[in-house]
Amino acid sequence: MIPVVLQPEPGDFDEKVREPGRRWLTANGIDPDSPPPRSTALPNYWTRSNKQLWEAYSGVCAYLAIFFEWMTGASSTDHFIAKSRHAGNAYEWKNFRLSCLAPNRTKHQFDDVLDPIGLAPDTFFLNLADGKIRPNPSLSPDQKKAALKTIRRLRLNSPDHQDMRARHFSRYLEGKDEKALRELSPFVWYEAKRQELL
Repeated sequence: MIPVVLQPEPGDFDEKVREPGRRWLTANGIDPDSPPPRSTALPNYWTRSNKQLWEAYSGVCAYLAIFFEWMTGASSTDHFIAKSRHAGNAYEWKNFRLSCLAPNRTKHQFDDVLDPIGLAPDTFFLNLADGKIRPNPSLSPDQKKAALKTIRRLRLNSPDHQDMRARHFSRYLEGKDEKALRELSPFVWYEAKRQELL
């Protein structure tokens, strides 16, 4: 995971997503600043901005820091503050994180994950040989604990995730295409650059 910069809200977002969402909450007597009643199915107006979210973040998953094609999972909009915890944030652009399906599912409604938006640089280090992520050793004990919780919650060190990152770097070593590495696997690119391996 690397820092993500919050991208501007699309010009038609208010009309397509926020206003319909707020109207529905009001019509159903739900306070937008509170959790919705248990088992309330909020209308998924946020899906109307899915492609704009994918485009705004150049198709890069906020949690895995890898590019993924629109047709392979861009409909996965993660609500950083879970819909079950804050009804109004279900319809707020600033609460959306572009996510591959797997980390979105594992994050679910948990709130023990560091936010990629506003994340401090170099919070996570990467072993390029085996693809394993670890917290930066210079973090404070509390920061390190939060980083470890994030790694565990999102399963960032699952065998498949580690293999994927190691494979990305291995392919770079074969072709030395730094531009492709930066576009397709920004975290691997960043770490390779930090470690002066490019």
